[in-house]
Amino acid sequence: MRFSRVRLLLPALVAILAACSEQKTARQEPAAPSVAAPDTTAARPATPAASATPDTSATHNVAAFLAGLPVSRQSELRTLTAQPAWQAYAADQTKSWTNYHTTRTAKIEQWAATELDSVRAASPTVFYPFSGPDFLNVTTMFPTSTTYVLMGLEPIGMVPDPATLENPRLFPALKASLWSVLNFSFFRTNDMAVELNSKKPDSNTLNKANSLVKTAERTNQRVNIGGVVPLLLLFAARTDHQVEALRYVQLTPEGQLADADSATVQKPGLNVVPGVEVKLRSKAGQEKTVVYLSADISDWKLGQTKDAALKYVRTLGPLTTYVKSATYLMHKSYFSKVRNLILERSNYLLQDDSGIAMKYFKPADWQFTYYGTYKRPINLFAKQYQPALTAAYTDKANPPRPLPFGTGYNWRQNDSNLLLARRQQPVQP
Repeated sequence: MRFSRVRLLLPALVAILAACSEQKTARQEPAAPSVAAPDTTAARPATPAASATPDTSATHNVAAFLAGLPVSRQSELRTLTAQPAWQAYAADQTKSWTNYHTTRTAKIEQWAATELDSVRAASPTVFYPFSGPDFLNVTTMFPTSTTYVLMGLEPIGMVPDPATLENPRLFPALKASLWSVLNFSFFRTNDMAVELNSKKPDSNTLNKANSLVKTAERTNQRVNIGGVVPLLLLFAARTDHQVEALRYVQLTPEGQLADADSATVQKPGLNVVPGVEVKLRSKAGQEKTVVYLSADISDWKLGQTKDAALKYVRTLGPLTTYVKSATYLMHKSYFSKVRNLILERSNYLLQDDSGIAMKYFKPADWQFTYYGTYKRPINLFAKQYQPALTAAYTDKANPPRPLPFGTGYNWRQNDSNLLLARRQQPVQP
């Protein structure tokens, strides 16, 4: 089953790039002896002191290179960072990420430190369905979690090879792919780009985003690196994580992770759920695991794959689930299996209004805290309007709490909403 309206622009830029991170080691060597490395100290304010662990990972150096950050002295990529195309890209990324961390990361961290403090402490595992490669937002919301399970339709891809990395067309493609997630918090579809522009035609940000995409397409600046792996690596580096290991995996029919060869992951059979597992270490030394599964989790497709993806999620124990920009799929009857799993196995659910519709919650089982502002969905999803949310957000006896940042499809700060649902009786392991 395909959902053409929910295919990410990223896979289109994933043909450009692929499909659709707590702390990159700061104490690395300059990019090249004769060329000054970009100043990455400003990329994220008030980061802790760097870890003394040396950078010996070739995969991590690829992550740093993709992120526009310095690679280690011994890396084979060191000479590539002296090239003008990479230098210009790195300078641009330093500017973009400095702005992102100032205007978004800092606000989320300050808000979540208060509003999600107890949730974070009880969230070793976070399930993020319909995520694509968005490790960026989930690790910002839940920086102390140790396991993140992401799922999306986007293919796995591979660690880019040297020929891809030395191609100067890579950098405009990366820039175009990252623009919307850094400015809107989500990867855009083509339909959403049109919708948002028609709603806010005066938006310089949206106009610039469209210009970047069109320029990349017009000049054929396409580099096919195949899937989500490159962006997972990039986000890991830009959120100050050390990439320590990466392996390709697939799910057994019983829902267990098993090793997979690259051929199986790149061209999986109809009944195969391929994935990638990335081992990370934060700057504070915390070990983390990120699992991305390329899985269609509609009821029909889950039946075809023997519910392997949901069986795997059940092995993780009690969950914290995070849902954002999920195209309202779990409002629909044919996403009942994943919806029911989340409601059965989650102690906490943090979502915008595109997640699980309020009508599916049993009020006696949950405590709700509302944040921000609920407005009607953008026109593309107008049919998913929820009167129950309007009633909750206009309840003068229990007014919603502030949300000092934008998220979801109504991405502006004063237009966005989040719901935190806490289970009254915790799920037992």
